[in-house]
Amino acid sequence: MGERSLIAAIEAALERPEGSRVVRWIGDDCAVVRAGGYAAVSVDVMVDGTHFRLGAGATPEDAGWRALAGAASDLAAMGAAPGEAYLAVVLPAEMGDEAVLALHRGAAGLAARTGLTIAGGDLARGPALTVAVTVVGWADDERELVGRDGARPGDLVGVTGRLGAAAAGLALLDGRAEGVADLVRAYLRPEPRLAEGRALAAAGASAMIDVSDGVASDALRLAERSGVEIVLDASALPLAGGVADVAAALGTDPLELAATGGEDYELLVCVAPGRRAAAEAAAGGAGLSWIGRAVEGPPRVRWEGAPPAAEGWRGFEHA
Repeated sequence: MGERSLIAAIEAALERPEGSRVVRWIGDDCAVVRAGGYAAVSVDVMVDGTHFRLGAGATPEDAGWRALAGAASDLAAMGAAPGEAYLAVVLPAEMGDEAVLALHRGAAGLAARTGLTIAGGDLARGPALTVAVTVVGWADDERELVGRDGARPGDLVGVTGRLGAAAAGLALLDGRAEGVADLVRAYLRPEPRLAEGRALAAAGASAMIDVSDGVASDALRLAERSGVEIVLDASALPLAGGVADVAAALGTDPLELAATGGEDYELLVCVAPGRRAAAEAAAGGAGLSWIGRAVEGPPRVRWEGAPPAAEGWRGFEHA
């Protein structure tokens, strides 16, 4: 179909929820959003062959979901209320209209689950499928938002949910191991913790970051921004079900897979000891595991209860 017909079909596949801030959306040159308070804005880009592999277990619908999840997780890490998302998609020549619509349906499915409104975007042709997502979250007061720079010596360090599932799921898709289907779903359809992020911020979290590149790397980012040393207990890392079996097939320590695998999109959070119970309640059904503490010292991550090689554990590096 032509561009105008394709855009109309995409609009029909999306939904503007009742109560959305979006006043005007697809069909105009700009989206018009009813603003108020403070906006938290993030951009995330995913490229076929790097962040997902179409045809190797991943569908266009998975690609749309994953791309939005990666960006939305940044809002969760700030404790922002979900607002709007904008998808700019570069389409390879071989990608047909139905695949394009499926990609947007995937993103729309996650948007509906998380309270986001897909307010607009753009389409272009290029050599590889690329999905650039801009997300906007909101807060009435700047102090409601949590950064990476607020951790203080004495803070407890916790993580929501379970770790290692996405890395294990990717190994299954690559054919490097066998395991349960839930691991593949964790990789293809991650669930960003927007509700938990808002609740943890309200509970008094001093610092947060989403676990997109692995606890080892993301904890280091917290340490560097806050100017503290973060001591992590490897034995306390909460492993997702089936991760240990996949790690054994890969010849890898399961704790290393959990610490470095990335793309779990859980939240790594620092809280003062007096707010421990409030933070646990805020995490709700996701659960909150206490895996370390912030102490005075050089900005680094120091591991306890881990093999000697743990000091070299690093997650995904973007450059």
